[in-house]
This record gives sequence, structure tokens and C-alpha cells, in this order.
Amino acid sequence: MAQVSGQLPTADVDHTYTSTGLNHRKLLMWVFLSSDCLFFGALIATYMVYRGQSLVGPYPIDIIDVPITTISTFVLLCSSFAMVQALAATNRNDQRGIQLWLLATAFLGAIFIGFQVYEFNEFRAHGLKIDTNLFGTTFFTLTGFHGAHVTLGIVWLVALFIVARKGRLGPATALDVEIAGLYWHFVDIVWIVIFTLLYLVGGFDSGPVAAESHALLQSSLTVLPT
Repeated sequence: MAQVSGQLPTADVDHTYTSTGLNHRKLLMWVFLSSDCLFFGALIATYMVYRGQSLVGPYPIDIIDVPITTISTFVLLCSSFAMVQALAATNRNDQRGIQLWLLATAFLGAIFIGFQVYEFNEFRAHGLKIDTNLFGTTFFTLTGFHGAHVTLGIVWLVALFIVARKGRLGPATALDVEIAGLYWHFVDIVWIVIFTLLYLVGGFDSGPVAAESHALLQSSLTVLPT
């Protein structure tokens, strides 16, 4: 990389690389995503630790609708494909394609959020709130924070769409779209984990497992000779 003195021109700043070989902005995004992995990992671990320990209903099997959530999951995965196409269009300097695919990605993300709002309202109608039981607390906290991440991503995509409308996105600024894509793909991957653990694995839980296990242990102790 050529040595320069004084203030770097804007074009050079976007192509500044760290000792790792990554652009400094991309490296910063990877660091942020790594910290977000720890954040979501803690929330997911908390849900799994308290899974099946709610002493009062409603329980997951009473309200979880796997088919509906499967549709919203498919929509979110389709948005990742749209994000890939947006980056490809940027590298080709396809201005119409950039705008189309960025808007498509944001639109699919908004549909996913719509499904989540519908689900939350249905859960509330069935008596599940964040303070109802352990399931409600851990479920709403985890999925709510994920929904907030998706919403932030939608705002980011809309901002990029506005920039694209002004003709300011292209091969020279493809890094802007790539970094947004890294964030969006991360959000999608996190949802796959959440969907698997909360809906496919834990969505059929019924009753307080911890209380049942305690009762079984007590009954087994009573039959043992003293």
C-alpha cells in the first residue's frame, strides 16, 4: 500500500487495510458480530437453562405455532438471497438492480417483523406476557432482541436504498453494501438457531419439567427402605 502523509483522501480511507488483511471497517463489523454472538449466546443459554421450568401456563405446546413461524423463517432466509443479489448488483454497477434488491431485502425483513408482531399479539391473547412465567420472560426477551436487530437492519437497508437512489452506490462503494450484508446474514443465522431451539426442539414442551422431576425424585425416595 502506498505511503501517504497527512490526511488521507476519502477514496483511500475506504481501502485502508489492517495487519490482518481485512479492511478496517469490515474488521470492526466482525468484532461487533463476535460480541453479538456472546450476547445472543447468553440469551439462548438462559432460555435453555429455564426451559420447561415454568410452574404456570401457558406452556410452549399451548401457543407455539410451528407452521406459521416456518413461513416467516423462510421469508427471512429469502431476504439473505436478496442481500447477496444486492451486493452482486453493486459490484456490476447495476443501479436498477442495487435499488431493487436492497428494497426487496428490506421488504422481506419487514414481512418477518410483521409475522413476529402477529405472533406476540397472539401470545398475549392466550395469556402469555413477559412476566407470566419463565417461558414468557425468556421467550420474549430473546425473540424481542432479535426482532430489534432485524428492525435496525431494515433501517440500514432503507438508508442504503436512499443513497442508491442518488447514484452513490457502485463498485467503488461496494464495501458499504458488503458490511450491511454481513450484519444481515448474521441476523438470519441467529434466527435459524432460535427457530431450531425454541420452536422445533422446545415448542412441544408441556408442564413444569422441573416440578415433575422433583416429584418423581420424592416418590422414589419414599419407597426406599430406611
